[in-house]
Amino acid sequence: MTQPFRLLLRVRYGECDAQQVVFNARYGDYVDVAATEFYRAVFGSYQALLEQGLDSQVVRMATDWQAPARFDDVLQLDVNTLHLGNSSFSLQVDIRRHADQAAIARSEVTYVMVDARHYRKTAIPDTIRTRLQHGAPGVTVNQAGQA
Repeated sequence: MTQPFRLLLRVRYGECDAQQVVFNARYGDYVDVAATEFYRAVFGSYQALLEQGLDSQVVRMATDWQAPARFDDVLQLDVNTLHLGNSSFSLQVDIRRHADQAAIARSEVTYVMVDARHYRKTAIPDTIRTRLQHGAPGVTVNQAGQA
């Protein structure tokens, strides 16, 4: 089985709550960073998508947690395209603690493709659809420093 696109990032102190675990709202930030890096790997850059007159907007994000992440943990976020519709697509982001592969959370985020000028829903072009279907297997972006 081919590895998915992978992002490694380190939990920073300021991302933790009074219980010394990652504050729940930070997972939205992590998913957004992973999706942006996935876009970079799939499209060359987010700007490359905009230059085609396209953009995407989040319409739904759901996260289920299995365990806490803590300060200084290195998190591994694996991104796969989960669903492709006519104008929408969903990504699945599996979050694990990199050191022991413990499941931390799973997020599903749904985007709608829009015209970048008027921000109206538009069909996903075939070239974009093909790139999303293929994803970025085996690509790892390491923002954690030494993992």
